[in-house]
Amino acid sequence: MNRAFRIVGTEGTGKRGARPAALLLGLALVAGVSPAQAADAPFYQGKSIRLVIGSTAGGGYDQWPRLAIRYLSRHIPGNPEIVPQNMPGAGGIVAANYLYNIARPDGLTIGAFNPALYFDQLIKRDEVKFDWGKFTWIGSPEQNEILHFIRADTPYKTIDDLRNAKVPPRCGSSGTGTTGHYIPRLMEEVLGVKTHIVGGYQGGAEIDLAIERNEVVCWSPVVATYFGREPYKRWHQSGFTRVVMQTGTKRDPRLKDVPTLWELMQRYGTPDSGKRLAKVILTAVTLGRPVSAPPGVPPDRVRILRDAYAKAMSDPELRAEAARRGWNVNPLAGEELEAHAREVIAQPPDVVEKMKWVLGK
Repeated sequence: MNRAFRIVGTEGTGKRGARPAALLLGLALVAGVSPAQAADAPFYQGKSIRLVIGSTAGGGYDQWPRLAIRYLSRHIPGNPEIVPQNMPGAGGIVAANYLYNIARPDGLTIGAFNPALYFDQLIKRDEVKFDWGKFTWIGSPEQNEILHFIRADTPYKTIDDLRNAKVPPRCGSSGTGTTGHYIPRLMEEVLGVKTHIVGGYQGGAEIDLAIERNEVVCWSPVVATYFGREPYKRWHQSGFTRVVMQTGTKRDPRLKDVPTLWELMQRYGTPDSGKRLAKVILTAVTLGRPVSAPPGVPPDRVRILRDAYAKAMSDPELRAEAARRGWNVNPLAGEELEAHAREVIAQPPDVVEKMKWVLGK
């Protein structure tokens, strides 16, 4: 790899743009490289890619893309440096707006943010300045599902118990756009399960403490989180919690006795409109932790990025590191992300109105 005329931090940093051809020629001559050789060099050689992350450092939506880019670069011809930059705000909307409206569509800026942001577009939040279906989708490392658990020392053993409960259980939530809010609301809409949602917690860790203190008795985390970190692993193994529902279309082998939402909707005769609402909402976790780029990236660069991302996800070293962290690797290709993104954003008014209620608007 020839790094003799590599410049880090010029192209790929927003509006600063392409360098004049004369400058490239001059650099090539200084480096002892002929103009023909420079012209044949891979596009990404000597360049850097900026990764905009729409969350604070340390969480799952920050850690996964940081791990992925360490392997992504080695599979892009030219081996560009990839520089992460956190851009939190408004649950990821700030980063999404930046990627869509300000970053140049040259393949040198990519982004990673909350996959549920399309909710905000569907219910027409004023802050949204993007069209979810028009992002350039690169890939996602995993496809998640959600479960709903409840403390095992409560009288609620099954979904039937919850449907018939005279006093709804208290479930923790950190915000209307989180699983702790929209999964109980979705269960009420499609299964008739009433829940008293206790909001205001800062995050999952605070909800964990509230469950241990019996302030709340139920929550709806991602399945990978439930089996991937404490205290859930300990709670599940000791029988402190009981999972009563999972959202996958098939039962997770670790939860083979737990009915899926789809089985329950079939049992209780949920109308088609409710099933469609469930699909729209649950697509967010199917998207996993996606990586995208602005609309309009040249097709040849999209192909390079998608191929490299897919190869990175198959890289034995990445797989081994993910396994050490307890992370599942179940990638979703850019083409599949694109299809999901276009499908979920095209919803009739009745589904959108129900989404507003589910999301607390």
